[in-house]
Amino acid sequence: MAKFIRNFTEKAPSMVAAAVTYSKPRLAPFCHYVKVELVPPTRGEIPTAIQSVKKIIQSAKTGSFKHLTVKEAVLNGLVATEVWMWFYIGEIIGKRGIVGYEV
Repeated sequence: MAKFIRNFTEKAPSMVAAAVTYSKPRLAPFCHYVKVELVPPTRGEIPTAIQSVKKIIQSAKTGSFKHLTVKEAVLNGLVATEVWMWFYIGEIIGKRGIVGYEV
């Protein structure tokens, strides 16, 4: 056991350095997208978002959503699924467990 601990303490710094070297280029795009995509909307973007929601409601009322291309419909479905999943993830985090959910 003492030999294992000695070997581990000798190799740990080089293993950590290798992990950091490996991770830095792969985390750079992730950090960029986090800074861009996860910021709250600015005051100037809120009216645009409200207009988008009004346009979606109007599309549902008039039935113009039936004229979407397949690509647009799939993308809209993926976005809706993402929002739905984030809702469930928030519920699970808030409840602090999966128990009680049909997952």
